[in-house]
Amino acid sequence: MAAPAPPLTPVAWASGYRIIRSRFPPINLFEDIADPADWDTLAAAEIKTNPRFAATVGDLSLVPLSRRVAGPGASYVMAPFTHVSPDRASRFADGSFGAYYAGDSFEVALAETMHQHRRFMAATREPAGWTSDFRELVGAVDAQLHDLTAGGFEAALDPDDYAPGQALARRLRADGSDGIVYPSVREPGGLCIAAFHPDVVAIPAQGRHLSYHWDGERVDQIQDLTSGKVFSVG
Repeated sequence: MAAPAPPLTPVAWASGYRIIRSRFPPINLFEDIADPADWDTLAAAEIKTNPRFAATVGDLSLVPLSRRVAGPGASYVMAPFTHVSPDRASRFADGSFGAYYAGDSFEVALAETMHQHRRFMAATREPAGWTSDFRELVGAVDAQLHDLTAGGFEAALDPDDYAPGQALARRLRADGSDGIVYPSVREPGGLCIAAFHPDVVAIPAQGRHLSYHWDGERVDQIQDLTSGKVFSVG
C-alpha cells in the first residue's frame, strides 16, 4: 500500500530564483509567436533541412500541448522538460521526465547550484580556476504544490541519495501533481520548488550574469559579471 501523499499547499512567490549555465542559448521555436499546437509540425519540417534542430529543441512529446508555454523567455521554462536524460537525473526527476527547480531567494539558488557544480567539477577532475558562466532567472510562482516541509518525507531529502525523491516524484506526477515545495538541502532555512510542468511557473526574466571559481575542492568565489565584483562564498 502506497504511503499517503504529502499535503497540498499554496505557494505564492513574487520572485523565484533559478541559476543555469549561460552557454544554453534561447530556442527560437519556443520564443517566437507560433502557436504551441503548431510546434510539432514546424519542428518536423525544420528537421528535414537542419538535422541539428532536433537536438536544439529536444523531445516535444514530453510536454503535453496544454502545458506548453511560448514567447520571450519561454526557452528557460520549456528546456528542462524537453531536454532530459538518465545521465542528468536530479532529486525529483529521474531522467524520463523533467523538472523546473527554483529557490525562494538568490542565496538558495546559489547554494543549490554551487553544490551541483562541485559534483561535476570533482567528477571530471577539472583544474582550479574560473570555470563556467551562469545566468540568474527570476520569475513568479503561484501554484498548489505538494509540501514536504512539515516532515515525514525525510528520505526524499537525503543529501546524496536521490532515488527516494525520484520515486515520490514519479508517483505524484502520475497522479496529476503540479510539483513539490521542499526545504533546501544546501541552504538551511530556504525553500525550493520542483515544478513538474512548464506552465506551473511564470516565464522568468533574466537577472545577473555570474562566473564561478573552482579552487580544486569547492566553489570558493563568484563574480557578478554585470558589476565585476567578486565575492567569497562557501
